[in-house]
Amino acid sequence: MKVIGLLGGMSWESSVEYYRIINEEVKRKLGGLHSAKCLLYSVDFEEIEHYQAEGNWEKAGEVLANAARSLEKGGADFIVICTNTMHKVIDDIRSKINIPIVHIADATASRIKEKGLRTIGLLGTKYTMEQDFYKSRLELNGIKVIVPNADERELINKIIYDELCLGKIHQESRDYYKKVIQGLIEVGAEGIILGCTEIGLLVKPEDSKVPVFDTTYIHAVEAVNISLNKGAISLDSHELE
Repeated sequence: MKVIGLLGGMSWESSVEYYRIINEEVKRKLGGLHSAKCLLYSVDFEEIEHYQAEGNWEKAGEVLANAARSLEKGGADFIVICTNTMHKVIDDIRSKINIPIVHIADATASRIKEKGLRTIGLLGTKYTMEQDFYKSRLELNGIKVIVPNADERELINKIIYDELCLGKIHQESRDYYKKVIQGLIEVGAEGIILGCTEIGLLVKPEDSKVPVFDTTYIHAVEAVNISLNKGAISLDSHELE
């Protein structure tokens, strides 16, 4: 069993889900008292969010690269960054370590292609929905990405940071997300990516008329598959591409 390095804390609410899913999946696959071999480095999200808001991605990348180095020194065989948004600085992190990183968008794209879907609605932070670092990764896999309109993106982002990252789950926010999802379906989305690791705390498969791809679950399960040498994504390449 390879040791999974979890780069978490962004937010810790979703990092808890990673830990739970990973251990449940190991138990499901191996049975008995088996649990995952993993290390968790949990950063202070207040610091990271500050750099996000400032647009200082270089500094945010430096903080995460230092954390990733600690995971590598601690014995991690590979790393999963327990957030979608901070994959924006994945190259900065990769440049400082010698172990692979499993890209959350690659794992998600693999599941989407298994379903034979080509057009997907994307929900996430405003950075994930508006910038190319995430969407382009999906598009390289032959997936067309649709995002909500500007006003919807602002409110989706606000709910993530003001509620979900603080563990607040409100029905009115769930209803709003369901409305946005329906709007994406009406303009051609064949599935919906929950492209923020907290959204799965709010939105469930039954909230959508089309398949929902919960990136937290997908990423965590792929980490287990790789740990047990059953992953769809190979660890042969440092870049995992």
